Amino acid sequence: MRQQEAQLPAPSAEALASSQQLLAHIATQITAAGGWISFADYMRLALYSPGLGYYTGGAAKFGTAGDFITAPGLSPLFGGALAHTISHVLAEAGGTVLEIGAGTGQLAAQILAELERLEQLPAQYAILELSAELQERQLATLRTLVPHLAERVVWLERLPAEFTGVMVGNEVLDAMPCEVMQLVDGVWQRRGVCLTDGQLSWANRPCQDPVLLAHCARWPQIDGYCSEIQLEAQGFIRALGQSLQRGLILMLDYGFPAGEFYHPERRMGTLIGHYRHHTVHDPFFHPGLTDLTCHVDFSAMYTAADQAGLALDGYTSQASYLIDCGILEQARQLDSKSVEYLRTAAALQKLLGHAEMGELFKAIAFSRGLSGPTAPGFRQQDRSGEL
Repeated sequence: MRQQEAQLPAPSAEALASSQQLLAHIATQITAAGGWISFADYMRLALYSPGLGYYTGGAAKFGTAGDFITAPGLSPLFGGALAHTISHVLAEAGGTVLEIGAGTGQLAAQILAELERLEQLPAQYAILELSAELQERQLATLRTLVPHLAERVVWLERLPAEFTGVMVGNEVLDAMPCEVMQLVDGVWQRRGVCLTDGQLSWANRPCQDPVLLAHCARWPQIDGYCSEIQLEAQGFIRALGQSLQRGLILMLDYGFPAGEFYHPERRMGTLIGHYRHHTVHDPFFHPGLTDLTCHVDFSAMYTAADQAGLALDGYTSQASYLIDCGILEQARQLDSKSVEYLRTAAALQKLLGHAEMGELFKAIAFSRGLSGPTAPGFRQQDRSGEL
């Protein structure tokens, strides 16, 4: 038993059986591939294997019963703030809203409620979600929080060929499979996964992929230096750009511009796991029960958007974004003596605090065909020069 495994809450017998089934599936894939798969392939299997992966199985993932709490779960004011950006763009471009990976459905409910208040409700609110289990949970959330608006929501399994309006994603890019590279004796190696005595383990192979090597050429040439490359997230941004005919793409996630992401002091990369509100450094800990994620290289996302012909509308910290969208004004409307106000104050500390989510999380927006004033969120502070 790995040391970390002994220190963390034990999964239920049912969850453990599901994880062991996924482990067997991954082992079969490794054997079929000749004994080695890239870490990106492993991450895809661990997170998205049908019926068994972290995001495609039935285990709770969000909130106090899951492995982490996202911003919409902290306060409805979060989605209300995003609605101000969305409303601004819909007023100019028209169209609809497409949320990517809607989690519990809380963010969709919050955005719809505020768009209704702003009298800017779209005829349709689409959610791109591959997990049938999450689709059901999202529908249940919408019927509970905004029952009169739930009928406006539709679920998609693929991006529309042509889209007008606003595409929004909160903590989406960090969950996309990443490549892991390491410099060993002056040679960049691609990190992958093999089986050692029936257990998953790291295994490096010299890299010959020119795309990966081109990324590494800009990294610190320090022996042992290790970090991630998010080729799938970059490709996803390009795909969004191909779909978007007119409107805005708004993404919020944790990460850095390249200069910070690939700093010499961050020599072990950003890959991390989340299990029952614990940080896990072993990516092979209970596959299917542990979330795997890496921080977002926002410079790479900007490059991908530029390749798709998109304009950069803004890049800033989450704190600056939310404040510019009026989240503090929304909070001031609450009764200062109410329990709701106290809960909101605590939530705002997490959402805006420099040592919490306020600085680590960023907001970035790309657009096509917009000519009006800058959207709320990026009017006060724009850090695009850091990209």
